[in-house]
Amino acid sequence: MFVWSKLSAAQWIDAWEERFAGNPNLVIEYVKGGRSVRLTLFCESEKAALAIKEQFGGSIRKLNREEWNKPVEAPRPLKVRDVFLLTAETQTKALTALQKANPTRQLISIPPEMAFGTGDHATTSTCLRLLVDIARERKGTRWTVADLGTGTGVLAIAAHKLDSGPIYACDFDPFAVKVAIQNTQRNATPDIDVREQDVLKWKPRKTGYDVVMANLFSTVLIEAWPVIAKSLAPKGDLLVSGILASQAWDVFKAAASHGLGFTKVIRKGKWITARGGHFNDLTPPA
Repeated sequence: MFVWSKLSAAQWIDAWEERFAGNPNLVIEYVKGGRSVRLTLFCESEKAALAIKEQFGGSIRKLNREEWNKPVEAPRPLKVRDVFLLTAETQTKALTALQKANPTRQLISIPPEMAFGTGDHATTSTCLRLLVDIARERKGTRWTVADLGTGTGVLAIAAHKLDSGPIYACDFDPFAVKVAIQNTQRNATPDIDVREQDVLKWKPRKTGYDVVMANLFSTVLIEAWPVIAKSLAPKGDLLVSGILASQAWDVFKAAASHGLGFTKVIRKGKWITARGGHFNDLTPPA
């Protein structure tokens, strides 16, 4: 494993995310002061790292085995609606202090792990806010959940804490699955069913899921729409993100061809998050 890294002005963060769209191994860390960011990309081969260096500059090095579990700089706690406080803290003393300072919020502890986010990225944080809205609308029911491309498991964990029914979470990356399982245990939600699964080859249960979340890159979403459409139960809520604004039209057009539409679309920077469902179940926005 090799690592490419480069410092850049923070104002170019959206451009870097767009350049590496589709690559889940990119980590972007704010350097102290917030005016600069450090880009880190984990590459399977030296050849791949050298190709990126030739195109964008920066430097490369071989990743030492002991660095795999070295955390990136922790982000500040994130408040989601009036319900959650996401934190990278894992120590009991720090978590107790946070809970005492935020007595009405539920804590979710997601420490940084390689390229897997803690929930602070625009795509994940927006999904969390919409998930809170969905949970309130479904209060009192036993709503089932499928979290496709679960990463750290943060969305699945949030759904569990919002009193959902059974949750299925999956990711193509075995390391992500390992991290997600650790996080479900850390957050007292061990009954979430986390699996290593290629969403394009997934065979969802026949009855479908009441809420399907897919925080995936645009290229993957376009290919996955047939499976996602089958996985969404009648009158189900679909929550998707990881979509670059420049690719949104192609993503939504492909979704429409499989009977899926969206009534709420939110843009944060260059990223799009959308809520929708089957065409027949959609209620036009007020």
